[in-house]
Amino acid sequence: MSYLLKPLEQCKLMLNNRLVMPPMATSKSEPDGRVSKGILDYYEEKSHGGYISLIIIEHSFIAKPGKASERMLSIADDGIVEDLKKLANVIHKNGSKTVMQINHAGSAANKDVTGYDPVGPSAIANPRIGNVPRELSKNEIKIITLEFASAARRVKEAGFDGVEIHSAHGYLLNQFFSPLTNKRTDEYGGDVLGRIKIHLEIIKAVREAVGNDFPILLRLGASDYMEGGSTIEDSKTAALVFEKAGIDILDISGGFCGYTIPGNTSQGYFSPLTEAIKEVVSIPVILTGGITEASAAEKLLSSGKADLIGVARAIYKDSNWAKNAIESLK
Repeated sequence: MSYLLKPLEQCKLMLNNRLVMPPMATSKSEPDGRVSKGILDYYEEKSHGGYISLIIIEHSFIAKPGKASERMLSIADDGIVEDLKKLANVIHKNGSKTVMQINHAGSAANKDVTGYDPVGPSAIANPRIGNVPRELSKNEIKIITLEFASAARRVKEAGFDGVEIHSAHGYLLNQFFSPLTNKRTDEYGGDVLGRIKIHLEIIKAVREAVGNDFPILLRLGASDYMEGGSTIEDSKTAALVFEKAGIDILDISGGFCGYTIPGNTSQGYFSPLTEAIKEVVSIPVILTGGITEASAAEKLLSSGKADLIGVARAIYKDSNWAKNAIESLK
């Protein structure tokens, strides 16, 4: 049997195959972050036929100061839940499961968009954008932790199948994880265990908000691919601790390098990261990165590089990609 067609069973999030559509910003929401007809139509089209077992919704801001860009989806207040139910329903009706990704942009936020000065773990320029944030106080870290928990509760109330905490692509939790931007001398800085203290507090708060049975995923920017940045060794340490803290699935991507690796266009280019992480954890690991052919996805799964395959740009460009891929393997 095809590896891509195999159900995922030993997990809180049971899936009918191994194909995932990872989060990709569409900038289609209403200006205030509410669900628009454009968003509903987009996810209706992508989930049509239920060929993709799991659709992870584009990142949504947990609070206004953490909004990354214009027309970004909001998960920041209770008034948004009824609209989000429509989004979950559209995808469920087509036969796919769906998870929302919740995020705070930290120093990647822009005051022109949020109306607030950007914040971060340290007053260090964001390597991707150049913004120098104001350093967060411990009390502000506690507030952000509670905002993540409230956002996760809303995700559950809206009828989604799980929630994903975003710690990749140079946003706030990635800024804490990366030694490039976290120069704190308190318990939230220093070695990798200090740099993931905020993650562990958020995971605990989210678990308390959603209960034991609701799946929690974490997207980890597992390497910055930059001098002095986070490394795969950091990520192996973190992954093991995240599993113990109750993360159900790890979704692996890049850190400050974003979702690409400079000069590497091979299919599944983050596979050295997922393979190394799979050696230390027993929870499922999602691999994304330049996968455009079902045969490549099949090979990556069969060789044990990952448990689930995220196909982003190929599905973004062609809504029939999943149908064609699945049917080619039957």
